[in-house]
Amino acid sequence: MAKVKITETVLRDAHQSLIATRMPLSDMLPILSKMDQVGYYSAEVWGGATFDACLRFLDEDPWERLRVIRKEMPNTKLQMLFRGQNMLGYRHYADDVLEYFVQKSVANGIDIIRIFDALNDIRNLETAIKAAKKEKAHAQVAISYTLGDVFTTEYYVDYAKRIEEAGADSICIKDMAALLTPYRTAELVKALKESVNLPIQLHTHYTSGLASMCLLKGIEAGADVIDTAMSPLALGTSHAPTESMVAALQGTEYDTGLDLVLLNEIRTYFMTLREKYIKSGLLDPKMLATDANALIYQVPGGMLSNLLSQLKQAGKEDQLTAVMEEVPRVRADAGMPPLVTPTSQIVGTQAVFNVIMGERYKMVTKEFKGLVRGEYGKTPVQIDPEFRKKIIGDAEPIDCRPADLLEPELDKLRAECADWVEQEEDVLSYAQFGQVATKFFENRRNKKLGIDSAHADAASGVHPV
Repeated sequence: MAKVKITETVLRDAHQSLIATRMPLSDMLPILSKMDQVGYYSAEVWGGATFDACLRFLDEDPWERLRVIRKEMPNTKLQMLFRGQNMLGYRHYADDVLEYFVQKSVANGIDIIRIFDALNDIRNLETAIKAAKKEKAHAQVAISYTLGDVFTTEYYVDYAKRIEEAGADSICIKDMAALLTPYRTAELVKALKESVNLPIQLHTHYTSGLASMCLLKGIEAGADVIDTAMSPLALGTSHAPTESMVAALQGTEYDTGLDLVLLNEIRTYFMTLREKYIKSGLLDPKMLATDANALIYQVPGGMLSNLLSQLKQAGKEDQLTAVMEEVPRVRADAGMPPLVTPTSQIVGTQAVFNVIMGERYKMVTKEFKGLVRGEYGKTPVQIDPEFRKKIIGDAEPIDCRPADLLEPELDKLRAECADWVEQEEDVLSYAQFGQVATKFFENRRNKKLGIDSAHADAASGVHPV
């Protein structure tokens, strides 16, 4: 058994999970060159919600962030998370936009692109895999892990074989909702290692308190790489602590070879950041607590808090149990989608409506109609045709790859944002985040002209969020 490799998530998923992706580049800069000395397999630094948060909340250009990290970490592979045909946005994009995004991501410093689809529909990943390979990047495909009668070991093995056939370089088991248990992890990793000839990476969250045990059992079963986070921003809804996993494997056949003394210096830096975030209220210590609710309800932690807030707004928080019982029924009606962005929000909101209206599907959201119609791709289980008809009426079901229905849109997007573009990448920021990106471009221009954005907003009657 070769030594286990580590992907460090503290610069992306760890702070996305704990502080809603609010770590600015200025907080990363002082430690990047030290992190570059560690010898990580990779550092996850981009993608996921970072792009949105940079533009919307941090007044930062995500492309500039990537270029700076690349410059400061020349010896470490940089990794990003990519939602297949959704890229980093919330709808499907035409292939020409996706291909251009992958090209620019690699040109600005990305080495590994972790690509996933919320429905595990391989058709939604094929263009991204081809685009990554064309740019000579490492195309890692993530399996969205979930629970349910259909999600057997055979289901995951079959999907892994299709991923291998599609040309991926490695496979990641992506357990976004912390639903894995240690022995299930061992069984799954072993089955994948026996079925495909690709490296297997393991990604799980600490929410239910099992992550370290899952990683250890996964490693014993043959996992090649694990995702961890520096301890000050580990645990809770984040990941297993990097230093603890390095220490656990030291002196064994799985020894990572990483230096605990160097990691401790990095820990000291992130500890001061953690204290700063707790003081400012950005990090709620409750986020660091273990919550086994995920294992009872099979609902991701973020989805649980979302459901509760929707019920509170409707003055029906006493109905939480009824909604939790309705979620699996709605999910079954909708073809058993894994509960990850955006399907978790779609299924959860529909369950809330079903309960508070007192009648199932009396009111149906636009997104739920889209999911049932096939706008997001093929669901793991076929949807009952009668149910589909009831929800979408006379609308034509979509049975092809949804992006096949999209016309090329890059030129149109270029024309729409032509007035703001200062770098080629701006069109991609605009493609995904429209008005949010335009607002960012406006602030950027005002700064260059020496206009204070707050004063400019006040004058135009726009108030910054």
